[in-house]
Amino acid sequence: MSAVLRSGVSITSHPSVVIISPALASANNGNWHTARRWARCLAPHARVGIDKEWRGAGADFLIALHARRSAASIAAFAERYPDRPLIVVLTGTDLYRDIAVDESAKRSLALASRLVVLQGEGAKALPAEYAAKTTIIYQSARPLRPGHRSKRHFDLALVGHMRPEKDPLTALRALRSLPADLPVRLFHVGGDLDPQLAAEVRAEAAGDARYHPMGALPQAATRQLIKRCHLLLLPSVMEGGANVLIEAVTSGVPVLGSDIPGNRGLLGADYPGWFPVGDAARLAQLIRQAARDPRYYADLSRRCAERVSLFSPARECAAVCSLLENEVSAEANVGLIDVERSGRN
Repeated sequence: MSAVLRSGVSITSHPSVVIISPALASANNGNWHTARRWARCLAPHARVGIDKEWRGAGADFLIALHARRSAASIAAFAERYPDRPLIVVLTGTDLYRDIAVDESAKRSLALASRLVVLQGEGAKALPAEYAAKTTIIYQSARPLRPGHRSKRHFDLALVGHMRPEKDPLTALRALRSLPADLPVRLFHVGGDLDPQLAAEVRAEAAGDARYHPMGALPQAATRQLIKRCHLLLLPSVMEGGANVLIEAVTSGVPVLGSDIPGNRGLLGADYPGWFPVGDAARLAQLIRQAARDPRYYADLSRRCAERVSLFSPARECAAVCSLLENEVSAEANVGLIDVERSGRN
């Protein structure tokens, strides 16, 4: 079965798709995991490749993660194939920093035939002129049973490479301010991308036996650690829609997170686990409340459980496949991808 793009190019039932990700497997970060999941969703229906940049090969579709960091690939593809679908997936640094100040990021918005945000508040950060071409796709994670959790300790997970955007220092300062009789442990997963920040974290945690730096771990090992903890801490300054929040919620682990659009857009503005950005005292207060007040902890857990259906792999795959389907010109009037079948994968 085939369809025809506005350019007159014929698209077969197995079109070619290139996904541009600024980070590949070695980075083990959110961009890479998104690219890999989307490639798996599309693989039954398309010839899919993932690369850090577009190298000029012919493609029926380009999907680019990150408006600024993938800007050169976006511009080159748009110049070579001005009428072919060009989908730009916006990250937290795109939405909440780069599109306001970076000309290449702004140009990526204009060149895209479709913009994708990864949480419900993302579109609010975009200029109104792009509303009609913006789609929300929630990311997903395979559900895991909650792990065996310590009865002696109240365990916290902090997951994210050392970057200022992740603000690990707020979590460390909250830990230091917790009373000695609160039996908490903080397990910190992430590589030292910013050596200066990593040194500050180590200095903040010096002598505190409750802090357990784990370094960078594979995704599977990270998920196993998260599901054995009582809470995930997410103190980020900006997020586009954090994979780790979804991984926690789909493992039955509630979240305490910074009150930013990227977090609110996943769990709702009225979720009771938000604290002001950088407010270590408020985060510490919420940790104490979660550890000592079963009703509050149960409320966090219930509110997270209510959102789990948003983050199902079947839902994400169906949305990704529909995204490509909808980019075929309306007049083609024939199916590119069997979306119903995609939703069952």
